[in-house]
Amino acid sequence: MDLRIRNIDDLHSEIARLKGVEQEQRTAIGLRFTGPANIFATFMSLFPKSAATEGLKSSGVLGQDFVGLLSRVLLPVALNKTIFRNSNFLVKTLVGLASQKASHFISEDSVMSVWDKAKSLFSKFGKKDKPKANPENLKGFGVPAE
Repeated sequence: MDLRIRNIDDLHSEIARLKGVEQEQRTAIGLRFTGPANIFATFMSLFPKSAATEGLKSSGVLGQDFVGLLSRVLLPVALNKTIFRNSNFLVKTLVGLASQKASHFISEDSVMSVWDKAKSLFSKFGKKDKPKANPENLKGFGVPAE
């Protein structure tokens, strides 16, 4: 809002308007904390329930799958106990915050896709070429010979 104040009367009217807005906002905030149910609803609004890309899972803390919730705890602990073992409190706090944000990208689907890729990679190295069956070897097994 680009309001130009040109004289003292404009200034007084703008101050009165802002005091009215302040009073309205104070009343609205006061209503949010009047009872236990309102306080709980305010607290739960910190965790949004919007639909994620898959439609069924929500993006809030309580809507994550088991692997995502587990990674929220294990990822900071593992990083602070291994890589950042001799770091100070501030570095460990920053690592904890960063790993909390990174844990939103870890889900059962992402872990399973990485596992499948690793499995296919190792199966390529471990697999030997099987000899091709020729039609003479298939006689008597229900496959007509050509």
